[in-house]
Amino acid sequence: MHAPASLVPSVSEPALLREAADGITVLVLNRPERRNSLSEAMLAALSEAFSAIARDSAVRAVVLAANGPVFCAGHDLKEMAARRADADGGRAYFAEVMAACSAMMQAITALPQPVVAAVQGTATAAGCQLVATCDLAIVSSAAKFCTPGVDIGLFCSTPMVALSRNVASKHAMEMLLTGEMVSAEHAHRIGLVNRVVVPGAERAEALAFARRIASKSTLAVRTGKLAFYRQREMGLAEAYRYASQVMVENMMARDAAEGIGAFIEKRSPHWEE
Repeated sequence: MHAPASLVPSVSEPALLREAADGITVLVLNRPERRNSLSEAMLAALSEAFSAIARDSAVRAVVLAANGPVFCAGHDLKEMAARRADADGGRAYFAEVMAACSAMMQAITALPQPVVAAVQGTATAAGCQLVATCDLAIVSSAAKFCTPGVDIGLFCSTPMVALSRNVASKHAMEMLLTGEMVSAEHAHRIGLVNRVVVPGAERAEALAFARRIASKSTLAVRTGKLAFYRQREMGLAEAYRYASQVMVENMMARDAAEGIGAFIEKRSPHWEE
């Protein structure tokens, strides 16, 4: 995936920081003064990072974190509102930004490696969408979530896509129709996040999750993530047919033979991938 030409990240101050160690890549949203909003620069930086990670077989898991008190405030509304002065009222620009954001979110889902969000603060609108899009989410008890577009006459239609695929319909509609902020504990109860930890521990816990994932067979993890998202969009019978085919192919792989053999022999497996 390539970001539109106009979505070029700043070279003076990185919008996104990247660290890598032991098969885990940590991406950190680095615009706390702008509430880590999904500006042109941030969208471009995330798109570029996920594209590079997808091609890097050495990366086994990803942690997505943020600097500052806010995880992500969604789209940069000031940046977008400024384009109302365009000849078309901003229509072409808005379409470009929404397409770039949607492509970036889909890149997370399509990424071979699992992505664990480490959420330290508030995640609103497309920021909430970003958390919902990640495969797992570890959050501080101080974190809060909302889809407040309805409060400004702009229904959170694109955040709705990820939100409604994480939580039950009535919970999703309540968030979308009221725009009210929900606590980390409530987000956990409705299935938006996996774990709630004490403030300051979310990144370490997310890294612990990533390390556990990285210790598994890369082939099995990548096969499983791809299959999970594909089967979810299918009917029941089709999903079982597809999943059965995936299981057969997985069984034929060296890592499955090694893993089953290690289980029977009561030893640790030695993964090929």
